[in-house]
Amino acid sequence: MRSVVLDVGETLVDETRIFERWADRLGVPRLAFFGLMGAVLAEDRPLMDAFRLVKPGFDLDVESAAWLADEPGSLRENFDADDLYADVRPALSELRAMGLSVVVAGNQPSAAGPSLAAMDLPADRIHVSEDWGVSKPDPAFFARVVDAAGATPAEVLYVGDRLDNDVLPAKRAGLRAALLRRGMLGYLHAGRPEARQADTVLDGLADLPGWIADQAD
Repeated sequence: MRSVVLDVGETLVDETRIFERWADRLGVPRLAFFGLMGAVLAEDRPLMDAFRLVKPGFDLDVESAAWLADEPGSLRENFDADDLYADVRPALSELRAMGLSVVVAGNQPSAAGPSLAAMDLPADRIHVSEDWGVSKPDPAFFARVVDAAGATPAEVLYVGDRLDNDVLPAKRAGLRAALLRRGMLGYLHAGRPEARQADTVLDGLADLPGWIADQAD
């Protein structure tokens, strides 16, 4: 293994505050909103269905633009360094100390790139899907991942919290894949039979360097 490539949402970034702000924006209790999100995800429905249950006809682009106009100086649906999971910096630093290249690549808008860069993460490269013009689970996304890693597919480990967007398409592209049990989908997907297709299922990034070291023994 020569490179570790990591997803962003619920892999590096805890999205709790983002969805709390959306609940507040939509005028629904936070617990109710989180319950609706869990319900639609458990049924393999798009996350936006939870928004539309609260506000029929919800259009993300329209609502995001209106929010920006109302609160141009707030984080709104974005994230910053305060949203990083506590294990991110130590784990990425340890991976680099092991001689591995560390790449961040996830389904994110172009605006997320500067936000991630501002965090000064111990990563060699940061990429977001909108800049690439292709997103997961498209095989072309994972071809870009391999190029960014500068390795062969078998030498790359992709780390994410989802089976559908992360583990399964990464495996089909010839990469190794680790599934994280965190975030709503991470816990949900880790309990499914398809999780056995992951090379490993981890409770957090703190466990990743040790698992990788064991593979070299």
